[in-house]
Amino acid sequence: MQTRPVLTLADCEAITGAALAEATRNNWKVSIAVLDDGGHPLHFVRMDHATPANAAIALEKARTSALSRRASGIWEQRIRDGRLSMLAMPGILPIQGGLPIIIDGTCIGAVGVSGVQSHEDEQIAKAGIDALASR
Repeated sequence: MQTRPVLTLADCEAITGAALAEATRNNWKVSIAVLDDGGHPLHFVRMDHATPANAAIALEKARTSALSRRASGIWEQRIRDGRLSMLAMPGILPIQGGLPIIIDGTCIGAVGVSGVQSHEDEQIAKAGIDALASR
């Protein structure tokens, strides 16, 4: 039997806390989703003035990263490079802003952010994951 790390509530709170700090420092209003490796929600924050659409998009960006074990922006880049067949991939939202959480080579979940430019969403997600890695 194998053992592997899993996200705890404290981990999720650390991720969203750091992500919120990054968003707040830049005066960005976003939604932040932390999911387990199967794409199931563990923790979610929708900042004041973030739109309802941001909530759904953040969840789907995180789900894309959790299930594919890749940044959601990778799918966007593949489509931009001409691989239009990627649009038919089930459960994939090909928009930057979702990142997998990799610990010791294992994906244990993902963070998705929506509300500002996609590269800024990813910046916020990375800040959250970096906070977890530094604990």
